[in-house]
Amino acid sequence: MHDQVPRSAVEAAEAGLAEGQRVTWAGVGLNLLLTAVKLAAGFWGRSQALVADAAHSLSDLVSDLVVLVGLRMGRRRADAEHHFGHGRLETMATAAVGLVLVVGAAGLGYDAVYSILDPADGAVTWLAPAAAALSVIVKEALYRYTMRVGRRINSSLVTANAWHHRSDALSSLAALAGSGAAFLDPGLRVLDPVAALVVSLLVIKVAVGIIANALRELGDAAPPSAALAEIEACARGVAGVLGVHDLRVRSTGGVYQAELHVVVKRELRVWQGHSIAKEVERCIIKDIPEMGRIIVHVDPSPGPPPQTASN
Repeated sequence: MHDQVPRSAVEAAEAGLAEGQRVTWAGVGLNLLLTAVKLAAGFWGRSQALVADAAHSLSDLVSDLVVLVGLRMGRRRADAEHHFGHGRLETMATAAVGLVLVVGAAGLGYDAVYSILDPADGAVTWLAPAAAALSVIVKEALYRYTMRVGRRINSSLVTANAWHHRSDALSSLAALAGSGAAFLDPGLRVLDPVAALVVSLLVIKVAVGIIANALRELGDAAPPSAALAEIEACARGVAGVLGVHDLRVRSTGGVYQAELHVVVKRELRVWQGHSIAKEVERCIIKDIPEMGRIIVHVDPSPGPPPQTASN
């Protein structure tokens, strides 16, 4: 049996932490700016949807803070009390981001329904659609940037936060459609809160998916079958491996932890079996970027019991 935590994985986790923090701090600054702009434009532009959209941007700040804390805690190295690292904390933070999305979207939907039943008076001004258009451009760009970083550092927490940015972009798009229609034709004012309601439903759908994936990870669900097949194929391709069985893989903070058994010729010496196990580890760690910890058990091939010298 051999247990390896590659140094490259530790270095990658530290580099990923720095990059994840950079993109999240960029989101904090932009969310602060957009919240102020949309709140002012929604108030002076008389747009219910844009005021709700400003509240959505404010909820992005909450998720940004959760991401910063989750990344810092979840990417710490293993220690005497946490032998497998702290990745579960990152997974829990991912679920928290999803929950923030659900709560924010539910509040947005409630306000929208109330406004549909009791429409506001007064015409929407050009400030509302202009601010909404600016928000769509900025938040979509931030979504793409954050998603690219999240995938590069293999962080479900950062990618979940990217979806929060995308949901804000969709919210702003709906606000643009609703406030724009109300600006062009005051008789269409009801479209403003209707757009906000549509956005809230879209955001809830995304959030439920994020929470479900986090709960799967907390429940030690196996990764997709394609990932399992790739790991097994890598092990089978190593010279000296006669078979592979009992492959078990779980994901923690977007990083795989795995163990498997490889079958080798029973007549091999211990050091030879150990060398094969090391080669299996090297192959898997090289070919599977998500692999953080791998344990390889060496089993002898079936056959008659070895002969022992009689006294």
